[in-house]
Amino acid sequence: MNMLERLQEDMKNAMRTKEKERLTVIRSLKSALQNEAIHQGRELSEEEELTVLNREMKQRKESLHEFIQAGRTDLADKTRQEIDIIEVYLPSQLSEEELDVIVQETIAETGAASKADMGKVMSAIMPKVKGRADGSEVKKRVEQALA
Repeated sequence: MNMLERLQEDMKNAMRTKEKERLTVIRSLKSALQNEAIHQGRELSEEEELTVLNREMKQRKESLHEFIQAGRTDLADKTRQEIDIIEVYLPSQLSEEELDVIVQETIAETGAASKADMGKVMSAIMPKVKGRADGSEVKKRVEQALA
């Protein structure tokens, strides 16, 4: 079952159980996937679907950060709920230890020795952790390892 089919089923269930917040988020995700498919002019691959979902998650996290800074706890709580719903559709996130192991392996593979090699390491590591780790967290870990 591809992501659009899964979202369609979950949307039906959310309608039956009258979960308005869940239904709204699922519709938003489905819409984003359909818009991307229209933009591409073809059906999306699993990797492309994952990219769209990650983009939606990133937008919510940025909004959450802004709401917290502005002291809008009502909007921050709503955004946290949306993030929790989106997480269901994303692959499980890597633990800190797993991420550190991948960072060390990639540094060894690329032969990186200093922060000047940051781009080389990042371009090698991101495909390995796509969808399973936040890019800013990966960058932070790579910087620490190269320091």
